[in-house]
Amino acid sequence: MTADEHLFNLKAVVRQTGIKPDTLRAWERRYGLPEPARSTGGHRLYSQRDIDTINWLAARQHEGLSIKRAVEQWRQIEAEGDDPLRMVTAFVAPKAAAAPVFSGGETLTQMRQDWLDACLAYNEQQATQILNQVFALYPPETVAVELLQWAAAEVGEGWYQGDVTVQQEHFCSALIVSRLEALVMAAPPPTRPGSILVACPAEEHHIIGPLLLTFLLRRRGWQVLYLGANVPTAQLETTVAVARPQLAIMAAQQLHTAATLVEAAQVLNRERVPLAYGGLIFNLLPALRKRIAGHFLGEALETAPQVVEALMTTPHPVPRVEQMPEAYQEALDHFQDREAFIEARLTEKLSNADMARNHLTLANREMGLNIGAALALGDIRYLGTDIEWVRGLLRNHQMPDRLMSVYLRAYQQIANEQLGEEHPVVGWLGELVGPGESDEKPAYDA
Repeated sequence: MTADEHLFNLKAVVRQTGIKPDTLRAWERRYGLPEPARSTGGHRLYSQRDIDTINWLAARQHEGLSIKRAVEQWRQIEAEGDDPLRMVTAFVAPKAAAAPVFSGGETLTQMRQDWLDACLAYNEQQATQILNQVFALYPPETVAVELLQWAAAEVGEGWYQGDVTVQQEHFCSALIVSRLEALVMAAPPPTRPGSILVACPAEEHHIIGPLLLTFLLRRRGWQVLYLGANVPTAQLETTVAVARPQLAIMAAQQLHTAATLVEAAQVLNRERVPLAYGGLIFNLLPALRKRIAGHFLGEALETAPQVVEALMTTPHPVPRVEQMPEAYQEALDHFQDREAFIEARLTEKLSNADMARNHLTLANREMGLNIGAALALGDIRYLGTDIEWVRGLLRNHQMPDRLMSVYLRAYQQIANEQLGEEHPVVGWLGELVGPGESDEKPAYDA
C-alpha cells in the first residue's frame, strides 16, 4: 500500500482524524482539500496522504490559524516546491490535534462518577452495568479517555491523599486495566504500514497510560506491539532485533524510571529505532526532557496519536540531549557505594524517634531510588518535586510532619558523615532542611 492509494472510506477517516463528516465535506467543497477519489458507487475514498493532509490542517487550527489561512499556508508551501507534510512545522507536539474524544456533558460526568463510586464500593456488577451503558452511548475513544483515564487519575489522587485505600486502588485499577485490555484485543486489524512498540521502561509498573495509548493507536489503524510493565533494559535489544519496530514508545511516571528510560533510549539509539516518550514526571519536570534521546509526546495523552503519526510518516531528527556532568557520575558512584551504610545508620539513629518501621522503610526506599535517579540524570534539583511527594504521601498515611523533618535532618547528618560535605546530596539536603532547624533539639538519640 502506498500513501496515494485511495483505500479509506469516510467513516474510517473520521475515526482516524476526529474531524466530523460535514466539516470534511465543507473543506473539500470550499478549499479543494482533501482531494478524495470516488468509488464506482459515488462514495468518497481517501488515501493515507489525504488523512495526513487533514491532520496537518487540524494541527494548524490548533495553533490558532483559521482553516482558510491553513489552506493558504499549505498552497504557499506547495508553490515553493516543498511538501507541507515534510515540513518541520507539521510536528508541534503540545499543539497536535486532539484524538476523537467528544464531550458528553453532564450525562457522561454523572455516569463516570457513578462508575467510580461503584468501584470504590467493590460493586463490580454495578460498575460493569454502568460501563456497558456508557459504551452504548459514546464512542470507545471517549469512554477510554474521559471515563477510564479520568477514573485512574481520581483514584490515584485519592490514594495519595489518604481517601482511597490500597485495596480500593487495586480493585479499581484492575477493572480499568481489564477493560482497556479488552478494548485493545477488539480493535480492528491494522491498515497502516509499519509497526510500533509500546512498553514501560525497567522498574515502571504503571501501565494504564501505555495501554490507553495502544488502544487509541490501534483504533487509528496502526500495528502496535504492547509489552506492558517493567521491560528490562538488558533484554530490550533482543526484543527490538526480533520485532523490528519503526518506532518505540515508552512511558515513565516517576523520577527513578525516567533514569531507566535514559538507558532504554541509548539501547534504541544503537538499534536505530526512534523513541517517543511521555509520562507524568516529564509534565512535572519539563527540564527532564532534555535528558532523553527521543521525541516528547506532549503533556496530554489524547493528543499523542497525532504526534506518533507525524513520526511514523515523516522522519524527524532525534532532539539533542544534554550530557550528564562528569562530576555527577562520580557523585552517583560514591552514593551507591555508601547507600547501605546510610540506611543502616538511619535505622540505628531513629530507633527512639517513634517512627514506624514501615514508614522508615518507605522513606528510605523513596530517598534511595530518587537520589540515585537525580544523580544519574545530572541534576540534584530534580529531587525537589519528589520530596514534596514523599512528604505528602507519608503525611496522608499517618506519619506526622515532625517525624518527616526529623528523618530529613538525620539523613542530612548521616549523608554528611558518609559522603562528605562537598557531595551534591549533602548540599541539597542542607537547603531542604533549612538552617533554622539546626538549633532544634532532635527527637532521637544522637
